[in-house]
Amino acid sequence: MKIKDIYNYLNELSPFELQEKWDNSGLLVGSMEEEFKQIYISLDLDLELVETLEENSLVITHHPLIFSGLKRVNYDTYSTKILKELIKKDISLISMHTNIDKTHLNRFVVEDILDFKLSSSEEFLAKCEVDLSFEELLEKVSKKLNLKNLKYVKTKEKIKTINICTGSGMSLIDFVDADCFLTGDIKYHDAMEAKARGICLIDIRHYESEKYFNILLEGLLKEYLKKNKLKAIITASKNPFEFFIEGEKFE
Repeated sequence: MKIKDIYNYLNELSPFELQEKWDNSGLLVGSMEEEFKQIYISLDLDLELVETLEENSLVITHHPLIFSGLKRVNYDTYSTKILKELIKKDISLISMHTNIDKTHLNRFVVEDILDFKLSSSEEFLAKCEVDLSFEELLEKVSKKLNLKNLKYVKTKEKIKTINICTGSGMSLIDFVDADCFLTGDIKYHDAMEAKARGICLIDIRHYESEKYFNILLEGLLKEYLKKNKLKAIITASKNPFEFFIEGEKFE
């Protein structure tokens, strides 16, 4: 199978033209006319993971390896170190980022992972009607996402509506119209802003809220790959963060 064949299928599933202007989804490494032997699916790439990939393969990631233009490739940065290994091993790379966030990933995490009923969705921002105390909401999110500790801002005891954006969504604070906003990468001043607006926050973290890209895309590709006698291998880059709590270290 050629790269262009699966690229076109992915484009039908989630058009690359839907990506944000600042994004860099699409074919980042390789040629549309190249053929490949194996498909891997991963949230990200890291050097340890790339070492395990077979030569002449295709890897599909959520996060693009390259966001902005490279002025030099001197192998001393995250992206160029990995780029070197991909080229050496003849591995092609397709990334599906903000396009699949809009069409599939946010909804999948909200409904299939967190088990909330979606009432509306506007690109990156999902809205759900709930009837929970803030503590009940914390417990549910902690259990569903397997988060042993949660960072939060509490402004209300009762939560009737929630907005959710997987990954990093605090730039959407002006569009939040719910009692509580669930997203990742929440910073100190984000918390101060939300508190001033009377909005509860729960930090569902970036990696932990988007790692489901792997199983989502595998499911979307299953029948297509089966028809073409191929099988996707789910791989996992490591979360760069670890957490230290009362002597216990965990990922």
